[in-house]
Amino acid sequence: MLVLITVILYLGALLLLSHVVGKRGGNAAFFSGNRQSPWPLVAFGMIGASISGLTFIGVPGWVMSIDMTYLQMCLGFIVGYVIVAFVLLPLYYKQRLTSIYSLLDSRMGRTSYKTGASFFILSKLLGAAAKFYVVCRILQACLLPTLEVPYALVVIVALLLIWLYTRRGGIRTLVWTDVLQTLCLLLALVLILCKVISMLHMGVGEAMTAVWQDSHSRIFEFDDWASKQNFWKQFLSGVFIVIVMTGLDQDMMQKNLTCKDLRSAQKDMCSYGVLFLPVNFLFLSLGILLMMLYQQQGLPLPAKSDDLLAAIVLDGTMGTACLVLFTIGVIASAFSSADSAMTALTTSFCVDILGKEQDEQTRKRVHLAMLLAFVIVTLAFNAIGSGSVMDLIYTLVSYTYGPLLGLFAYGIFIHRPLRESWVPYIAVASPVICYVIDCLVLQLTGYQVGYEMLMFNGLLTFLGLWLSSYSNKRFSVI
Repeated sequence: MLVLITVILYLGALLLLSHVVGKRGGNAAFFSGNRQSPWPLVAFGMIGASISGLTFIGVPGWVMSIDMTYLQMCLGFIVGYVIVAFVLLPLYYKQRLTSIYSLLDSRMGRTSYKTGASFFILSKLLGAAAKFYVVCRILQACLLPTLEVPYALVVIVALLLIWLYTRRGGIRTLVWTDVLQTLCLLLALVLILCKVISMLHMGVGEAMTAVWQDSHSRIFEFDDWASKQNFWKQFLSGVFIVIVMTGLDQDMMQKNLTCKDLRSAQKDMCSYGVLFLPVNFLFLSLGILLMMLYQQQGLPLPAKSDDLLAAIVLDGTMGTACLVLFTIGVIASAFSSADSAMTALTTSFCVDILGKEQDEQTRKRVHLAMLLAFVIVTLAFNAIGSGSVMDLIYTLVSYTYGPLLGLFAYGIFIHRPLRESWVPYIAVASPVICYVIDCLVLQLTGYQVGYEMLMFNGLLTFLGLWLSSYSNKRFSVI
């Protein structure tokens, strides 16, 4: 009951904040926040938007199978954020874009523009729903477990709350609500860490030493090239994952484009990029300390890595206070990720697909339609089930964001006109070919292709666009 009361108070605070901030609504506030957002708030809130509820639940468990090698990818993330800040943001701000996919229209043409936006909508809907489905399972276990609340009801109520506090203010509201949610997420993480350290009868210094000396503290993997955890695979994948999941993603870029000018947006992006590494280090350190706690308590490790944190919290081993913190952390991270996804999907569909940026009634109807689509896809993931959903997310990114990477690379660096009727077929064929190659390579050589498939997918799309281009004409450089 204490958990339920705390959650109600938290959601009440969220709705109140959104009501105050979103009073002056309208399409300009919904889509671009009137370009008045303070960059430190955007940077801080972006942490919560990136660290989804799935990250909060799943990343600590990764140490069970891959140690702390995820930090190799996080190092690549930093380089990726620098590239986004100093290559992509100047292009977006120069044209004062509401949707970043409008860049494809000016560079390549209408069909390429629609194709890029369509791939974003598909990718974001699948990825965000996959994250949200796991979080809702945890919420179902945390809230009123004795009442056996149906999973579908948890999904519908959670998404309805998100729709309520984003329907008027949109991105303007999210900049402020994300600050509250990021603060709650980080506070929950730190307090859970302190609780685990206390249960292990350690001080902070002793805990740091124990993490460093643990066999699962391995960060770098240079020796095994075939391993998915090889440093160069992880590092380069991290660079390109940030480029596509942040720089080519309307969800993440929409908040950055609410800053008043390019310099503010660049400071926001670089600050947020640097903060991402220590936050994930804390999550992985929590994972190692949790494994020690399992051993101390004589508990078997869970079969699924995603359950490492959730299982020991939900069974009451860590006490009611920790259960409250865990629930708030999960809700804060889940809502911060899902609300921005729903807003970005609405923006892209209105601006890119329908071309009705100024029509407020259309925007409201599309926003409601995105709520329904989110519910359907989340329930579908629950019906299908999955192993490690974090791995599933990055695999989906490799296949669905690859064409976006190829489209933007061609649009930015190559100025030759295309046979535009070919573009949708090239964008669809590229991930299909990648999947076939992945299966053949695994069967013939035993080599497991990792997240580097994203780079190959983007290259394949780029080459297809090059082959479909005309060499006797040139676009003017914008």
